Amino acid sequence: MTSKTQLDFTAFHNVINGRLEETDKKGRTTNPSTLEDNPEFPISSRDDVNKAVTVAQEVAKQWAEVPWLERKKALESFTAAFESYSGDFARLLAWEQGKPLLWAKNELDTATRFLKGFCELSLPGETIENSEERKIVTHYLPLGITVGIVPWNYPIFLACGKMGPALLTGNAFILKSSPFTPYSGLKLAELGTRFFPPGVFQALSGDDSLGPFLTTHPLVNMISFTGSAPTGKEVMKACSQTLKRVSLELGGNDPAIVCADVDPVVAASKIALFAFCNSGQMCMSIKRAYVHSSIYDQFLSTIVKSVESWRYGVDETSFIGPVANKPHFERLKQLLADAEETGLTFATGGLKSLPNQKGFFLPVTIIDNPPDTSAIVELEQFGPVLPILKWSDETDVIQRANQTNMGLGASVWTRDDAQATRLGNQLHSGNVWINTHAEIMPNTPFGGHKESGIGAEWGEEGLKAYCNIQAVYKRPFE
Repeated sequence: MTSKTQLDFTAFHNVINGRLEETDKKGRTTNPSTLEDNPEFPISSRDDVNKAVTVAQEVAKQWAEVPWLERKKALESFTAAFESYSGDFARLLAWEQGKPLLWAKNELDTATRFLKGFCELSLPGETIENSEERKIVTHYLPLGITVGIVPWNYPIFLACGKMGPALLTGNAFILKSSPFTPYSGLKLAELGTRFFPPGVFQALSGDDSLGPFLTTHPLVNMISFTGSAPTGKEVMKACSQTLKRVSLELGGNDPAIVCADVDPVVAASKIALFAFCNSGQMCMSIKRAYVHSSIYDQFLSTIVKSVESWRYGVDETSFIGPVANKPHFERLKQLLADAEETGLTFATGGLKSLPNQKGFFLPVTIIDNPPDTSAIVELEQFGPVLPILKWSDETDVIQRANQTNMGLGASVWTRDDAQATRLGNQLHSGNVWINTHAEIMPNTPFGGHKESGIGAEWGEEGLKAYCNIQAVYKRPFE
């Protein structure tokens, strides 16, 4: 175990076998709000991966034998320490990912809440039959070595959302963060050395070669991946070579259907929040808003007025931060350029520059009633861009909302319970919200339909994802 000295948030290392490890090769990321260089981070080699996996293979057997309650106590102790460092992690997120402190603190609060919530769950198994003839019970056994591959938009929360269930269920866990946000994951694992046996919670950072090293490794038993659908398909393909267990939480193109009976001013302010939190860089943020034609004009004017009042930056008073990295910044600029070239109507925003902002900042953009076939509607923007579209017929709007190969989330906004049920039951998505959006709970499974993913995270179903189920049949000996 490491000493109980304060964590150093200026130096970053791989965490292997309870120790901080150097690598021959180093990398740096760019602070998305200042364009300055961030600190060095390790670029892991195949040898580093092999070393971590070898350690995990040995310790996984020992950790699996530790009683659930002891594993729970270790996770609770880690969570308390993590919470005590919330200010440091919030500042790290600001320069690593570009989150305003408002949203950085929100991510940390959510991560803490989920870690605490996971500790309230259990997997006791089930008695299927208990008769004179026989007894049938099920057990859930840890898989062994599990790997969490985490994207750049919520690097701390999504790491905790995988680490907690993996360790509770008795697996060794290796965290692999995005090359754009490697720092927070390394620091989480460094903190973990104080509460878990060496090798139980390890972390590696690297470049684009690191993911394939892990997904193709023959001794890794499971990959839990959160990211884009194209990359998710490559992960699944790699895992198929050794029949690894795989959990995929992929992109979304979430629609919000706003009905005629709601207050358009109230609905607009709430939908603005769910569309543009974290600068729209959230898989389950609202990506398309279908607003009933009878309230469309008032809704549009209200949401435009609301977003035009927001401050840009990463300090305590800012609401909108920069886009997290240059490749995604360039992608979004191209998407907006396409919208301009095709003659779409910008209610606000666009490619205009923002005064006094040096980094990867884009203005909050709202597109007024674009065609359903436009790229801004069909593609997941994953940025501060929202198309708002008119509707008047229920059958038509359901067909339009479902016309996507993604199915992560969707919401219906109405005062009419019957209408909410009628519309909600027809939406092809893993999560449906009524008069809210993007609410998640640690005791509730979260997953997608269609190309938004395979399997579920969180809740009892999420715990099961890190286990093999075993059925035991017992008869008396005659």
